[in-house]
Amino acid sequence: MSQSAYYIGIDVGTGSVRAGLVKRDGTLVATRTEDTITWRDPEDHRIFEQSTNNIWEGMCKCIKACLQEAKVDPSEVKGIGFDATCSLAVSDMNGEPVVVTKGEQLGQNGDRNIILWADHRAEKEAELINSTGSLVLDYVGGTMSLEMEIPKTLWLKRHMKPELFKRCQFFDLPDFLTYRATGSNRRSCCSVACKCSYVPTKGGWQPEFFQKIGLGEFVENDFVQLGREQHGQEEVLTAGMPVGNGLSKKAAEETGLLEGTPVGSGVIDAYAGWLGTVAARYRVKGKLSDEVPSLDESRHRLAAVAGTSTCHIVQSPEGVFVNGVWGPYKDVVFPGWWMNEGGQSSTGQLIDFMITTHPAYPRLKEVAEQQKKNIHEVLQAELEKLRAEEKVESLTELTKDLHFYPDLHGNRSPLADPRMRGATVGLALDSTLGDLARKANVTLEAIALQTRHIVDQMNAKGHSIRSIYMSGGQAKNAMLMQLFANTCNMPVVLPQSSGAAVVLGAAMLGRFAAEAQEKQLSREQRGQALWEIMVEMTPPGDMVEPAASPREKKLLEAKYRIFLEQIDIQRRWRKEMEEATR
Repeated sequence: MSQSAYYIGIDVGTGSVRAGLVKRDGTLVATRTEDTITWRDPEDHRIFEQSTNNIWEGMCKCIKACLQEAKVDPSEVKGIGFDATCSLAVSDMNGEPVVVTKGEQLGQNGDRNIILWADHRAEKEAELINSTGSLVLDYVGGTMSLEMEIPKTLWLKRHMKPELFKRCQFFDLPDFLTYRATGSNRRSCCSVACKCSYVPTKGGWQPEFFQKIGLGEFVENDFVQLGREQHGQEEVLTAGMPVGNGLSKKAAEETGLLEGTPVGSGVIDAYAGWLGTVAARYRVKGKLSDEVPSLDESRHRLAAVAGTSTCHIVQSPEGVFVNGVWGPYKDVVFPGWWMNEGGQSSTGQLIDFMITTHPAYPRLKEVAEQQKKNIHEVLQAELEKLRAEEKVESLTELTKDLHFYPDLHGNRSPLADPRMRGATVGLALDSTLGDLARKANVTLEAIALQTRHIVDQMNAKGHSIRSIYMSGGQAKNAMLMQLFANTCNMPVVLPQSSGAAVVLGAAMLGRFAAEAQEKQLSREQRGQALWEIMVEMTPPGDMVEPAASPREKKLLEAKYRIFLEQIDIQRRWRKEMEEATR
């Protein structure tokens, strides 16, 4: 293949769509981002909706802008890969969008056809599913999240007219994008296994489960509404395998690319972050390590993809069952390998919320403007000033009597309890900038403590995680990254570009699709071929080593015990109040 080969990665995040044009060596030569629309319901805080048309239009603009900026001819683009949030996209059997908004338009054709991952409308449906005891639940950590696609699909069934529901097809968003790009309905193992109750090791879709929860029509129509093809192979595709015949004529015209350009089977955005980080070599204090990682080394590296929320992904050669952690999912990226996915529903969003709702936020913005700094630099300087004034060794000691529990949007892992809520102990009658800085610090601390809780649970059940590989916006927060290393007592590796890792992972799928098609790779060859692409295309990262003093270590251990105790107390109080209202 010529050295002028380029690959396009498409990353659909919570609030934007991004395209990256990438060389064979992983160099990102052009990137463009377009914001996407999210609709909320002023009467119902649980509702988050989007549009595939809006996302696709933004994506096409991004691709054309990248080609133009880099002066790359469409013929030089050899493959395209997609990742997206794990949101439910609904269309009719012709691929036209179907409205998911409650009310008269529900089930009609129209733009608002995505129930976003963060949408929590399907709580009752998730409770019903979790009461079934189905083996499906064994592969999602014992409890299905209301953020997954089947609870949301069941909500639509319960609220939509039957004649409208039966004409719908339901996609995890990455699969909709490859369908829209190629016209082929072949689904990815990543989307259907992780979010749509498909169990690869148990024959795929589980008829008894769907009948028990009230989606028996899926069984009767042989799961066509979830993507099983009426004719041809039933196999779902591992990550990056070529979908259909590549870009359709229509998609080629819309994107400015060539018809037939190979399209790789997509992955959920967090898994693209895993692809774009875990094969990295790393620098320690500026010196590049000699180690070139093997595929086996991947099982010791947890990928933490940290933006609005955080996903924690690790691969293992055998299935590891961890309560409250999704998976184990077989074949979702590498044939024969298993993956588990922990998560925090609100992290970047939580940091913003805790800062912007504090009475001193206007003052913080004012100071940042005066000093020509960003607000996080101002907060760090304020914390350092307070630390010096109080003559304490660390920020952990500065806020040792302030304890924050971070589950304002429920707990995804490892409790799998959407009813968990936030809590603060140690409040003072204080609305100053100093108080805001302290609260910002314990917010970061709580996110780090919860990360340790997830890692500890994974390792206790059989994983062997020794380091954390970051991507996403939070990787730029140096204070938080050091907190992760200190709290989890393991090195944290930061990507060369915090924002590029996910789109790079998607581009790797495009390259793999092109090479798998050209070389006709057997199933046995695919894993090593994909790993070699990851090693070649992933730029080196920088390692942050644990650096807590013995005194700070003791404080962090005490904070962790209190963090765990807060969970027990909240659950006990909830139970007491429930008993009191009977």
